Amino acid sequence: MPLDKQALESLRLDADSDPQRYRDAPGGRRRLWIAIAVVAVFAAAIAWRMLNAPIAVQTVLVEAPEGADGGAVLNASGYVVARRLATVSSKVTGRITDVLFEEGAVVSEGQVLAKLDPSTGQAEHAVAASSLEAARRNLREIEVRLADARKTLARNRSLVERKLVAESVLDGSQAEVAALEARLSAAGAEVGVAQSRLALSQQGLDDLVIRAPFAGVVLSKDAQPGETVSPVSAGGGFTRTGIATIADMDSREIEVDVNEAYINRVHDEQRVGAVLDAYPDWTIAGRVISIVPTADRQKATVRVRIAFEALDPRILPDMGIKVRFLEEDSGGETGHPQVPASAVLRDGDANSVWVVRDGQVERRAITLGPADGDRVAVLQGLQGGEAIVVDAPRRLRDGATVELQADGS
Repeated sequence: MPLDKQALESLRLDADSDPQRYRDAPGGRRRLWIAIAVVAVFAAAIAWRMLNAPIAVQTVLVEAPEGADGGAVLNASGYVVARRLATVSSKVTGRITDVLFEEGAVVSEGQVLAKLDPSTGQAEHAVAASSLEAARRNLREIEVRLADARKTLARNRSLVERKLVAESVLDGSQAEVAALEARLSAAGAEVGVAQSRLALSQQGLDDLVIRAPFAGVVLSKDAQPGETVSPVSAGGGFTRTGIATIADMDSREIEVDVNEAYINRVHDEQRVGAVLDAYPDWTIAGRVISIVPTADRQKATVRVRIAFEALDPRILPDMGIKVRFLEEDSGGETGHPQVPASAVLRDGDANSVWVVRDGQVERRAITLGPADGDRVAVLQGLQGGEAIVVDAPRRLRDGATVELQADGS
């Protein structure tokens, strides 16, 4: 069937039409800029999150040169501890109505953990609120009466000046004003006392809600709904003194007891290699925080605190751990530290490695020595026991926060 020429003509696109007119349509340019701004903000948020998220890396400890016990000057055993640990209890004695957590739960500071029966506290609060309202009504009533008495006093003073009333009437008005002013002062004090009582009753209600004192992980759940909790022990087995134990997992460290005969081999900032009993093939880098300045007379030991260079979710409080205190510098005649070749970053004649310390990485220049298979000696720049990154991700940068994985040894 032949096509209508006029119909075909109506379907033809105008080659001279200006596409700019669509962008110049009313509101079109504004909507375009808004869309661009939204996309830019969204992209910036994603980029910021990616740049600041911990980067998963695999680490190994720098091998100390061969020497006494492989570079170790002392071996000891101890436990992982959470330095910040709290048994959470209530400020008042009461019956538990709700427990809002379970063991292993991650809680934030101020999060509600449990609630106590509020019936008595609510009744006391209602009485205090009523007392405050009554005191305020009494104060307003006295203020009104005092205003009227002052008007009467002014009127009587005028009448006395014109000899229309006796002086005794003026004296009576002055006495009434003085009495009402005294009552007004007392009523104001009563309002203040009632406000304090109401604030105390409100604080009592707030104390019936038990909150987490800091962010951490619940290690134990020690109470159930229906039990009575108290800030002090009441004797017997029917009153709880705590509802939970919370640990700040960022405060994990190692505590070991070193025989006092060997404590001279330990010093602050000394590097250590630690191995958890649960993960015998995983060596964790650490360093001495402090030597507790007291000895245990019965055990003849001195306690040493050790920090992890970086924390890992597998490191749990109360885990058993073995520690090797390492020599600070085992170079010279005893050789040089060795590292995996996969940890070395080569840029022409310059060589460097990523060193992990306190959960962050820094790029450190090193001088390489001879290679031995897949390992290479480091003449300068590293010490035995330092943690370095192997097979580093390309997006790693100075100061980046990292999340450790177990080494491949």
